[in-house]
Amino acid sequence: MVTHPMSDPDLVASAAAGDLSAYEALVRLHADAVYAHALRFFGDVQIAEDATQEVFLKVYRTIGSFDGRARFSTWLYRVTRNVCLDMVRAGKRTPLPVDPVTLEPLSVADFADDVVFSRSLQTALRALAPEEREALGAIGIFGLSYAEAGEVLGVPEGTVKSRVFRARRALTRILHAPEGGDADGLPARI
Repeated sequence: MVTHPMSDPDLVASAAAGDLSAYEALVRLHADAVYAHALRFFGDVQIAEDATQEVFLKVYRTIGSFDGRARFSTWLYRVTRNVCLDMVRAGKRTPLPVDPVTLEPLSVADFADDVVFSRSLQTALRALAPEEREALGAIGIFGLSYAEAGEVLGVPEGTVKSRVFRARRALTRILHAPEGGDADGLPARI
């Protein structure tokens, strides 16, 4: 028997009606995006796990308030962002530093290439300004449209586009720079 997976709206409606299996399916579908956003926000695996758990507890308690006017992923992004900000406001956690000088260097190279690239990407993402990192996460991780991201972030669509553009340009420059310099071979600017 072939079963067709339910869409987000169907899962949300079922979860709001008390169907735990529908809620669990939503968690399985979206946990990676929530965790990735929290990890990029805080830069710490344990804190990202705590934040992910908080997000899905909040989703469980408030799923009935989802009105369907936006996509579920847009609403979930807003919940995730608010949980991360609430954790910072409560003094429980600190967001990732922006100052590249405070970032830990890459570890020695006995790792596979993909692990080193992943670590390089994480370090590069930490060097982005928070608003650029947030806009890139909304578009790249949660798959929001520029308009949806602008609505959630409280900025015009054009601002989201420019932040994502700057983030992508900075990531390209950082990831393709020779060690100790930028992509043009000039000393890195701090």
